[in-house]
Amino acid sequence: MKKITILVSLLLSFASFQIANAQSSTADIVKEWERAKTYTKEYLDAMPDAGYALKPTPEMRSFAEQMLHLTDANYSFAAAATGEKSPIGNGEAEKSTDKSKASVTTQVLAGYDFVINSIKKLSNEQLNETVKLFGRFDMSRSAALNKGFEHQTHHRGQTTVYIRLAGAKPPQEKLF
Repeated sequence: MKKITILVSLLLSFASFQIANAQSSTADIVKEWERAKTYTKEYLDAMPDAGYALKPTPEMRSFAEQMLHLTDANYSFAAAATGEKSPIGNGEAEKSTDKSKASVTTQVLAGYDFVINSIKKLSNEQLNETVKLFGRFDMSRSAALNKGFEHQTHHRGQTTVYIRLAGAKPPQEKLF
């Protein structure tokens, strides 16, 4: 009986470990990026037009520049993780001279579309393949996409303060 208990415990531990370490599917990752796109659009909509030039301090990026920086990184992370060629050059979005609400919104959403469409081209098996992120870091495609997701979340979160400084209300948290 003791041997059966130990065996069952080991099997349950192994199964729990496998479940905890299971890779997400491309469909799961796409779903999260689609949620992020929708959430970011709510941020873009919440900021008044005049607030796109707002800089909390002179050395900080403006709201528009934060969103365009997020966009440049989305293109870079997705291209590195998926192997798709980015349609824009490195840092091109943030260097844009048109930082109006309409232009920034168009550019940001196009960046999310690039990420989402690039991920859709991957098979679940390809998510485990190793890529060299930015020519320096070896990691799975899935891990590289997660790094990109973390980056866009970080910068979108920073803009919450910008929206409040502009006298507007940021969107409600969108975890699901």
